Amino acid sequence: MTSQQIEDTEVLVVGAGQAGVAMSEHLSQRGIAHIVLERRRIAERWRSERWDSLVANGPAWHDRFPGMEFDDVDPDAFAPKDRVAAYFEEYARRFALPIRTGVEVTRVRKVAGEPGFLAETTSGAIRARYVVAATGAFQNPSIPPLVPADAGVHQLHSSAYRNPEQLPDGGVLVVGAGSSGVQIADELRRSGRDVVLAVGPHDRPPQRYRGRNFVWWLGVLGKWEAAAPPQGAEHVTIAVSGANGGRTIDFRELAASGITLVGRANAYANGVLRFGADLAANIARGDENYLSLLDEADAYIERNGLDLPEEPAAREFGPTPECVSHPLLELDLAERGITTIVWATGFTVDYSWLEVDAFDERGRPLQQRGVSVEPGVYFLGIPWQSRRGSSFIWGVWHDAKYVADQIDIQRGYVAYGGNSYAAGAGAEPPPAGRAPVEIAYAR
Repeated sequence: MTSQQIEDTEVLVVGAGQAGVAMSEHLSQRGIAHIVLERRRIAERWRSERWDSLVANGPAWHDRFPGMEFDDVDPDAFAPKDRVAAYFEEYARRFALPIRTGVEVTRVRKVAGEPGFLAETTSGAIRARYVVAATGAFQNPSIPPLVPADAGVHQLHSSAYRNPEQLPDGGVLVVGAGSSGVQIADELRRSGRDVVLAVGPHDRPPQRYRGRNFVWWLGVLGKWEAAAPPQGAEHVTIAVSGANGGRTIDFRELAASGITLVGRANAYANGVLRFGADLAANIARGDENYLSLLDEADAYIERNGLDLPEEPAAREFGPTPECVSHPLLELDLAERGITTIVWATGFTVDYSWLEVDAFDERGRPLQQRGVSVEPGVYFLGIPWQSRRGSSFIWGVWHDAKYVADQIDIQRGYVAYGGNSYAAGAGAEPPPAGRAPVEIAYAR
């Protein structure tokens, strides 16, 4: 490969989802030359890896970037998934972001003995001084190795689920009670399916309380800015939904609608799934999380003298469902008529294309607020990257701003020449206060 075949840029951003778009905006504002590569389309996961009826879980006034509002969605409504994808496309056009779609990055490696990295892509090689991995944490669907593929039941991950008509006739077991699991289970039940929902530990914020959305409460109470999850709660899911106009998830109501709740799926043998005896405890802990937020909200209102309507009914729970007080500990799938399992069990990361020493034994980035232990490599779109809000649209925008600042700081160090600037000790240093627009580096 000759140098004539290699394209040069200062920063290479890999991925053009919400993280890559935000990163590109901040780099553009600083005049930093960069290229964003996306193997498919902008915000592709919003398009082809989500179910048809998905809407954002936060209202449009909140779940957006600061630089542009949704022009056709009520600020308090929840944008449909295709509208969210279109929003990022519009954003890229408005800010003239240098995004190239249909280009896959197959390998990135450190250039030996030289500054920067060499990226191999499906459209040629690119050399960059800095690399930002903006592919996020939701890369490979994670399905526990619990039920064999030849068990005689159709299995799919929530990222492959589209609508009830897609599934074979029969009942459905949904494993996972975060936002995806509860929304899919509810949609399937509304379509007339027999649905069993496996419920693990979760947080359960109110969608609205005393006239304010949960995103507002988490904001004014400072919870979006929490720097790390509570001890032991690193992977607790959040049960919240913007579907059907937005409503608080209550597992009692889901049970009353006909959904059978069970504990965590633990084992499988001979057509029978076994569940933990933790269902009631998981729901109780979710209730505690819910009530604690109401308590903090009430205290905030009183402390600040706000005139917000009281809502005593928000603290009233319905009766404990039979499936919770006397939970199923095992389920014969064929006997129950379960023909499909939907695994709403999250994702694993995949940075196999990034060949640098910046990962732990599980392949997770070794980084602090997106700054990698490998100089010149940065990450964006990681849950809890800097705060609780890092996984949200607005949160990744602020994380991208910080990463862009760190890149700009490093550019300043690279530009410094010292007393022996350029060819020798007698050479003149660059004029004070003048920062180069482009950084030239040795090859």
